[in-house]
Amino acid sequence: MQLMIPERERMARSRMEQPQYKMTVNGLDFFYGDAQALFGINLNIPVNRVSALIGPSGCGKSTFLRALNRMNETIPATRITGKILLDGRDIYREFDDPSQVRTRVGMVFQKSNPFPKSIFDNVAYGLRVNGIKDKNLIVEVVEESLVRAALWEEVKDKLDHSALTLSGGQQQRLCIARALAIRPEVVLMDEPASALDPISTSKIEDLIGVLRQDYTIVIVTHNMQQAARVSDRTAFFYEGRLIEDGPTKEIFTRPQKKKTEDYITGRFG
Repeated sequence: MQLMIPERERMARSRMEQPQYKMTVNGLDFFYGDAQALFGINLNIPVNRVSALIGPSGCGKSTFLRALNRMNETIPATRITGKILLDGRDIYREFDDPSQVRTRVGMVFQKSNPFPKSIFDNVAYGLRVNGIKDKNLIVEVVEESLVRAALWEEVKDKLDHSALTLSGGQQQRLCIARALAIRPEVVLMDEPASALDPISTSKIEDLIGVLRQDYTIVIVTHNMQQAARVSDRTAFFYEGRLIEDGPTKEIFTRPQKKKTEDYITGRFG
């Protein structure tokens, strides 16, 4: 006998089963002057998951990542076509100011870039730039951000010290705290551990695992073992094209495209 499921419950189950996407990329082409760097990229980025972008050097991973928060606009003579949607809104057509996008889509760069300021002022920087003057609120958010970046216990007694006195791994976690302080919804990471020692790399990877609970994360990595460890989904780029994307386990164990398999197995790259 077939059980009848009430319509409201059936619709609720359907919504739960359908993947929720924080960002959706449709037909994205990108140009540096006359040179095309990205070709017709279509990719869905699920909410509260880690999406890894892999591929050989020069394949367009970082260009694509920077397109997700309009960072490429800082480079002269660039041009983009297609759509990138953030919660259904086109970030290139429905936001007048790129800073509106970058507040919601934060970025951590490959090389840690702390400002020559105190640890406290580094984390507070984005808050002050955005016009927040409440000192108590700034103190609260700085502490919260350093805790989220797994750095608070190491620096809580020296917040007035220069950020440049921190180790490389600590500086990168400070940059993550600085990005988190403005309360983004998406965090982009461009090879955040490539310049770090194995212990610091492990701390960054552990941190990514914790942050996925509250943020949508997109990470570029040249380290396939790292992609396998930290990501839920993986997208393989080659020569400016998205060759294949899917659940990380499937990409690494049962890729559908031969070029993906060749890259994963080390035949090139």
